[in-house]
Amino acid sequence: MSDITAPLDGIETISHPGRLSRAGRALRVFARRSPLSAFWGCIAALIIVLAIAAPVLPLYPPLKSDFRAMTKPPTEKHVFGTDQIGRDTLSRVIHGSRASLTIAVSAVVLGTTFGAFWGLACGYFGGRFDLLSQRVMEFLQSFPDLILAMAIAMALGAGFGTVIVAIAITRIPFGGRVIRSVVLSLKEMSYVEAARGLGASHTRMMMRHILPQCVAPYLILATTHLGVAIIIEASLGFLGVGIPPPTPTWGNMLADSLNAGLVPPWWLVLFPGAAITLTVLSFNLLGDGIRDALDPRLRGSV
Repeated sequence: MSDITAPLDGIETISHPGRLSRAGRALRVFARRSPLSAFWGCIAALIIVLAIAAPVLPLYPPLKSDFRAMTKPPTEKHVFGTDQIGRDTLSRVIHGSRASLTIAVSAVVLGTTFGAFWGLACGYFGGRFDLLSQRVMEFLQSFPDLILAMAIAMALGAGFGTVIVAIAITRIPFGGRVIRSVVLSLKEMSYVEAARGLGASHTRMMMRHILPQCVAPYLILATTHLGVAIIIEASLGFLGVGIPPPTPTWGNMLADSLNAGLVPPWWLVLFPGAAITLTVLSFNLLGDGIRDALDPRLRGSV
């Protein structure tokens, strides 16, 4: 009996480590096909981890002032230097990523999701509803993103939720028009016509047969729009219509550097600016890699 079960145990122990989850296989394929995008994806993940773990990291309190070290360049004690009232720049950069990333992710998810469902309805129903909706989207797109977000933020007043809503509104037309174009081609497919012939309701055809095919372009839009949302949030904070002080954000830090003198100290401009550049670059290149991986026409060229 032991002779029979021994080979089975050996096979079981050998085959078990080879089982990989679907997500793990997808990540390995993505890293092999687009190593550059995978690298920047790791950078984006590291930035997100630092933002989440900021309260437990051994950092100076971001709002605590050290009047014995005001406007000091980088030293061993303060690696990124201090601002004009002695606050640690490294701590403020890391804690500022929490507000900037929270606003960017919330605005992109809210605006792109609303625009995607709006585009789904426009592409599926068409007619007068689609015509009126496209005119509204064209009206929103006629304004530059920063100008529109700044006007909304100034009208609603400065605040965390206000900045999220202002940036989310600028993302709606982009998500709506892209998803609408996808739906226009999908609703003429044979399987959708078959479902319509079997008596499926409009809701079932949109949610069961059309919406799942829109997930890939939605993910690409959401990833690439994160970088734009971060730039808009930083610009609003720099112009004074974003998150009010003393909450640290990258835009607020750049605005505060102007109060240090006619020529701001280089470390107060370099490190917040580098954080914005690195984050936007990582999300944009990650979005390009996701687009290449999910688009069958581009898989052979990666």
